[in-house]
Amino acid sequence: MIRVQTEDFDIGAEITRIGADNTEIGGLASFVGLVRDYAGDEKISAMTLEHYPGMTEKELFKLETEARERWDLQEVLIVHRYGRLKPGDRIVLVVTASAHRKASLESCQFLIDWLKTKAPFWKLEDRESGAKWVDSREQDTVAADKWV
Repeated sequence: MIRVQTEDFDIGAEITRIGADNTEIGGLASFVGLVRDYAGDEKISAMTLEHYPGMTEKELFKLETEARERWDLQEVLIVHRYGRLKPGDRIVLVVTASAHRKASLESCQFLIDWLKTKAPFWKLEDRESGAKWVDSREQDTVAADKWV
């Protein structure tokens, strides 16, 4: 399931919903991404995430499909927020569920690594020195490349 939204999400409620009434699930893996209050040595007061509606969901669905093709998964959930967020706010939730922990753990990491490099979101940080678009990072590309 893919959701792109401005509203916050309840991690516990989302995980409970995934595990409800499915006794084939033996493991859940999750990741929650948060807005940090610093970029390097510069304070951040807010971050605005932008995306292209329709295109974003289509790309996230492709990532979910890829994960399901690679691993035997019972459930996949990707919730990604957009709009203006403050430090400490939740940005993204990824939950994968499978019969065994290995598939859950690996697929969750795969989805996070690929979300950082393939998902069409753009981040604008409000810094002390002014607004700055966040550039892609080499370490994120290296992490995603290990899944190729």
